[in-house]
Amino acid sequence: MKIYYHLAYNTDIKNYFLYIPYMTSKIITLAQQTLIIEANAITALSKNLSKNTSFEKAIELLLKCSGKVVLIGMGKSGHIANKIAATLASTGTPSFFIHPAEASHGDLGMIQENDTAILLSNSGETAEIICLLPALKRKKIKLISITGNPNSTLSKESDINIDVFVEQEACPHNLAPTTSTTAALALGDAIALCLLDARGFSVDDFAVSHPGGSLGKKLLTRVKDIMRVNEKIPMVDMNASLADALLEMTQKGLGMTAIVNNLKDKKILGIFTDGDLRRLINTSKSFADIKIIHVMKQSPKTVNASQMAVDALNIMETQSINQILVSDGLENNILIGAFNMQDLLLAKIV
Repeated sequence: MKIYYHLAYNTDIKNYFLYIPYMTSKIITLAQQTLIIEANAITALSKNLSKNTSFEKAIELLLKCSGKVVLIGMGKSGHIANKIAATLASTGTPSFFIHPAEASHGDLGMIQENDTAILLSNSGETAEIICLLPALKRKKIKLISITGNPNSTLSKESDINIDVFVEQEACPHNLAPTTSTTAALALGDAIALCLLDARGFSVDDFAVSHPGGSLGKKLLTRVKDIMRVNEKIPMVDMNASLADALLEMTQKGLGMTAIVNNLKDKKILGIFTDGDLRRLINTSKSFADIKIIHVMKQSPKTVNASQMAVDALNIMETQSINQILVSDGLENNILIGAFNMQDLLLAKIV
C-alpha cells in the first residue's frame, strides 16, 4: 500500500519534519464520502422541489422581470452567487453579481426598480445581507432568497424563499461550507436551465453569448468562412483525362477534384478523390486512355455556404468522407467552394 508523506519546512531550525503519513485508502475513502454526501444532498433537494411551489413561483417571477437579475451573497455563498449570475447571463437572462459589503457602500445604485434580486445565505442571517433588505424594499425590488433555514430572517422577509437545507456538510467537522454550497450551486443551474427553456434560448443565441471560446467558434463558423474558393477549388471539366484530374488534385492539395460540365458554368457532375484513385489502381492496369467522367463518383454529397461548419462536419462523419463540395444550393447545383477535414481542423471545428 502506498503511503504519502507531507513535508513542511520549519524556518526556525532549518530542518524538514515528517508529518502524519496519509494512506491512499484513507484519502480515497474521504473523497468518496465527500462526493456521496454531496450527491445525496442534491438528490434530496431534487425531491423536495415538488413538495411546494416556491421554485415554480421563483421561475415565474424571474420570467416577468423586465430588468436584470441581481445575485447577492457573502463569503462562500458569494462565490456561488457570482457563478450563478454568470450562468444566467450566458443562457439568456441578463444578470450580475453584487458583493453585499460593497452594496452598502454605494453599489446599491446599480440596482434599478425593475430588477429582481436573488439572495444567498445558508443561515439566512448573514448580517451584510440583512442590512440591505430595507434599501432593497424601498426600491421595490422583488426578493428571492436561497437559504438552508426557512424560518430565518432573510427567508421571512423575501417574496419567495427556496429551501436548500442539507443534513450535513461534507466537512469532517461539519463546519466548512461544502454540501450547502454545492446544493445552492446545483439549484442555480436548475434555475438557469428552466429559464433557458422557457425563453426558447437556442444554440445560435448561446453562440452569440460565447464568441470568444472554442465552443463559440464551433457554433458561429459557417461553411462560407472556411471553404476554398475561386482558383483554390480543384475542378476539371467532364472531358478531362484521368491524368489531368490527378494533376489538378496534386496542385490544389485537397485530396480530390470536382468534375463539372465546363469550367465556365461549373455545374457539379461528380467528384474523384484519392480514395477513388487507390481503388482504381487495384482494378486497372493502364490509365492512359481513361476519361475522368468514366471513373468519377456521380451526384456527390454537397453542402451550401450558409450551413454551420459543425453541421457539415457531422455530414462528413456520417458519410465517412474527408472532402466535400459546396454548391450554390440552387437547382443548377453550381460549384462555389470546397474544403476537407484539414480545413475543419485548422478552423478548430474538430
